[in-house]
Amino acid sequence: HGDHCSWPPGSTLGLQWVQLVAGTASSCHGDPLPCHWKELKATCGGSKQSPVNIDRRRLQRDRGLGDILFEGYDQAPPGKWRLTNDGHTDMVLELVSEHIAISSGGLPGRYRALQLHFHWGSPAGNGSEHTLDGWQLPMEMHIVHMNAKYRTLAEAKGHPNGLAVLGFFFQVSETPNTNYNTIVAGLRNISHAGDSVDLASTFRLGTLLPHAGRLSGYYRYQGSLTTPDCSEVVIWTIFEEPVEIGREQVPATLHFPAVGSTLPRMTNNFRPPQPLHGRKVFASRAATASGGSPHRVPHQLLSPLLLLALLGPSSPAP
Repeated sequence: HGDHCSWPPGSTLGLQWVQLVAGTASSCHGDPLPCHWKELKATCGGSKQSPVNIDRRRLQRDRGLGDILFEGYDQAPPGKWRLTNDGHTDMVLELVSEHIAISSGGLPGRYRALQLHFHWGSPAGNGSEHTLDGWQLPMEMHIVHMNAKYRTLAEAKGHPNGLAVLGFFFQVSETPNTNYNTIVAGLRNISHAGDSVDLASTFRLGTLLPHAGRLSGYYRYQGSLTTPDCSEVVIWTIFEEPVEIGREQVPATLHFPAVGSTLPRMTNNFRPPQPLHGRKVFASRAATASGGSPHRVPHQLLSPLLLLALLGPSSPAP
């Protein structure tokens, strides 16, 4: 517990790790307990791991962190987007495009979008990877971008500025967020690990984000990917303003790869906060940099009952 290695009750990931070390599983299906990833991949035990807790009482203000320039986020690209259940998160939406990119906001260059994915919890707990003032929120979305100066992901992973990931918290709303309808519809068709489906239509990526006027407040630090190989090549930007999503908008039952005859339901697909090891977390010019409850995320919205309503009765049991 002291090294953030606890795991939510009922986690299928923890069970898989126990099966692995006990010899009851011939191979590691899905992700083993995150605290043991460093035993499988040394890079997961580095000093710049993600996610982290964002303690707003200990942030360092960086006046150079102004607005991020979102390029192509306001246009629906041609062609199709593919939604895949990769067996690690609930799904991966491939966004590979030369025209969807981010820059400015203190980023060392232009970064083009590769994919987005989500992390979420079980009805007994919350599911964001990053925490804000020690609070874990119901869900978190990551939009992964690669430095445009590199040609491949493998090349980008060889440089500390190779990737830039935008992180967005979610809070429960009484009203469905219609901007997520296309994704929710696609989720119904990828319930098993390895399943893929082309979305019925593309959409403006910006519609998935908080209101544009609220994107000036964010937190920045140097970290890693949150799944193996945990490469420490990520410039993280975590936005303070949460996205609102309706309680019934994640109805699909998704699964990790089978363990023998068992088909584990996908839930609690998040890694616990990792030690900072002396790293600084910076606040943008417009971000809240003092203690207190998370901005516009009242504590009562984080109750297990509301999260149960969010995930629905047919949901998986990060």
